[in-house]
Amino acid sequence: MKPEDTEKIITVAIVEDDPGIRDALTRVLTRSAHFRCLACYGSAEEALLGLPTLRPDVVLMDINLPGMNGVECVRRLKAQDPSPHVIMLTVYEDSDQIFESLAAGATGYLLKRTPPSELLEAIRDVSTGGAPMSSQVARKVVNSFRSTSLEGTHSLLSPRDQEILASLAQGLLIKEIAEKLGIGFDTVRTHIRRIYEKLQVHSRAQAVAKFLRPAAPTKSGP
Repeated sequence: MKPEDTEKIITVAIVEDDPGIRDALTRVLTRSAHFRCLACYGSAEEALLGLPTLRPDVVLMDINLPGMNGVECVRRLKAQDPSPHVIMLTVYEDSDQIFESLAAGATGYLLKRTPPSELLEAIRDVSTGGAPMSSQVARKVVNSFRSTSLEGTHSLLSPRDQEILASLAQGLLIKEIAEKLGIGFDTVRTHIRRIYEKLQVHSRAQAVAKFLRPAAPTKSGP
């Protein structure tokens, strides 16, 4: 038996108001034996009714939905059930949209023109702890990280913390960060835990979003 034959089937739900794009995404998923499309929703309101019961591994979420937008849908979905990973699919490369999505709880952010093979790889990546972003979006995140590195919450983080958070912003896995920085896997995990504590967040996406776009200075003591 080939290794890929034993690969876990990843369940996916799609939230997209454009029927043509919904159908195209469904075809991409159904052509692979390792993915299963559980449901498609045309609005955020429909998704919020169905997703908590369905509990897919990954949700592909459009931002520009009619009525409630995708960012608010992610925020409410995560409040109901934090377990599904959410990848935003959008035509936008706008930095504000990216950071709002990350702060709401999205794990990845891809452009709709992402090739099918890269989309499937991103779904695999997010299901194993990654934070996939298209190269264009990743550049915006990294550039914004650099431009804000002298502001706000940076004073709470050590230089090593900042290096690790920059790597998290690029979507690197813990193992990849350890190899990149030449430190141990457990050392990286300890730094990440302390970063979460210092920034008062509970996920990679929230940590990156808070560091990149701090809403207000964080108090460091009583």
